Amino acid sequence: MSKINKLISRNCGVIQPDSVEDYVQAGGYEGLKKAFTMKPEEIIGEIKKAKLLGRGGAAYPAGSKWEQLLEISESPKYIVINADEGEPGTFKDKILLGQDPLRVIEGMTIAGYVFNSHDGYIYIRGEYRAIQKVFQSAIDNAVKAGYLGQSINGTGFQFNIHIMTGAGAYVCGENSALLNSIEGKAGRPRIKPPHLAEVGLFLLPTLVNNVESIANIPTIVLEGGDKYLSYGTKDSGGTKLICLSGNVANRGVYEIPFGVSLREAIYDPELGGGIPNGKKLKFFHLGGQSGPIGSEAQLDTLYCYKALRNAGLSVGSGAVVVMDEDVCVIDYLKGVTEFFIHESCGKCTPCREGNKQIYAILSKISAGEAKKDDLTVLKRLIDTMTNASFCGLGQSAAVALNTCWKLFKAEFEDHLDRKCPAQVCFTEQERGE
Repeated sequence: MSKINKLISRNCGVIQPDSVEDYVQAGGYEGLKKAFTMKPEEIIGEIKKAKLLGRGGAAYPAGSKWEQLLEISESPKYIVINADEGEPGTFKDKILLGQDPLRVIEGMTIAGYVFNSHDGYIYIRGEYRAIQKVFQSAIDNAVKAGYLGQSINGTGFQFNIHIMTGAGAYVCGENSALLNSIEGKAGRPRIKPPHLAEVGLFLLPTLVNNVESIANIPTIVLEGGDKYLSYGTKDSGGTKLICLSGNVANRGVYEIPFGVSLREAIYDPELGGGIPNGKKLKFFHLGGQSGPIGSEAQLDTLYCYKALRNAGLSVGSGAVVVMDEDVCVIDYLKGVTEFFIHESCGKCTPCREGNKQIYAILSKISAGEAKKDDLTVLKRLIDTMTNASFCGLGQSAAVALNTCWKLFKAEFEDHLDRKCPAQVCFTEQERGE
């Protein structure tokens, strides 16, 4: 039985990305046509049946998010798609944006119809400049073909899509910071409540979804929520795009049904293909740099939201970074922490200063200069950042460190005695000998 099920990625690499003709011949826009025959409540009902959980990392039920916005009477409402894919190890939205943009556009248009919204915004990562051009071409071609713009398909419904671009700030992947950036403000998170469904873009009701989330909408509308749910598990409907990288044979993006085990994802020849050069697995990092780290003992955990959560892991953005036995946990965590130091917006002290202090202690550990008291301070920093940071970036910045602390505490303690199991630290070259 195949471990790959291409529901939303089947057009990728097969059709001309910006060609409406190719997209329609591949079955595109059938979901939109069906949506126009349905009431908004019926569409949301199918999304709820599908148990589509947010694919950007938060895993919030999409049907509930849509239902909450529908119940708000104020208008106009805006559709915003978060395409600021800045999580290291995550490159799945890039595939959809660059190789099947019309699927994303169709999903946005269905959302526009549901909420009687006439304007949608997609915030594309600044580094994806070539993709922005492809996406704009797809928008222009959809307008020419009558699937976007004025009176779509002769229905009288009008919907326009605007591309906004980031400038490389990871924090703009946080939804409220993203909206601030679209408005021309500093990309820093907002105080919540009020929630974005009520006070979002331009202080009006707003739907914010991830690229992969909105790409699933045409399939759910066309096939129905029950059918979509059947592709996954009873708690996690459909499929998930995962990004395999690191010390794994077959790096890339794969669309798998929920319910595949982590062992299969990493070792199956159709997917990861195992660890190169006969090396052993040391750990894997799920959901991006802000996600938890898992060990070999957790490989038989099923890849679905409930099973991973019960195991202390998470789906997150879909990243699966694999590390072999030659990787030092301390050295790896220094790289993770450097990323968060660079990307902190500086708004709150726990994140701004906490990451710097974590890095300083990790550097002492890797240099053989740390004492047991430093490990105590490190644990206190983890707790402070997790509980006191203003937004999700700071709250999750120490997740990798915290899970490594639990799984590899002996390796931390070994470094206090100047012993590095991976033989990365304390080499003669590092000591200058």
